[in-house]
This record gives sequence, C-alpha cells and structure tokens, in this order.
Amino acid sequence: MLSDYNAGDVVYIFYRNPHIQNVANIQEAAVVNSPDNPNELALFLYETYYPLSTEMAIYANEADAENAYRQYFH
Repeated sequence: MLSDYNAGDVVYIFYRNPHIQNVANIQEAAVVNSPDNPNELALFLYETYYPLSTEMAIYANEADAENAYRQYFH
C-alpha cells in the first residue's frame, strides 16, 4: 500500500534499463515528496522523480526484492 511509505524511506525496486529492455536490476530508491506536488510521494532514482504508484513493485528491504527478482526473472 502506498500509505505504508513516508518521505525519507529507502526502498528497493526493479529497474529496467531504458536502453536494453530485457535487462532488469534491483535498485535502491528514496521515497521523497514530489517536487510537483509536495502532498504526494515520489521515488527518486538516478536523479529522476517517479510518481509513487501501485503499479510499481516496491520492496522494503533488499532481501525481499532479491527473492521476488529470482521468482520473476529466473
């Protein structure tokens, strides 16, 4: 649930390489207030803000992200 996150949290997501779509990695991202709407949360990754949404696979810790990664990509 999106309400489980607060600005300042560190989370782990699957990030697809924009140049090679069949390559995905686990990346650490920060939960921050959106620069466009401070009342909404966003993920900050690689100097870019991404709106926080339920369409993202977000994990609270790296171990959970790695387990899910193995399940989906191996």
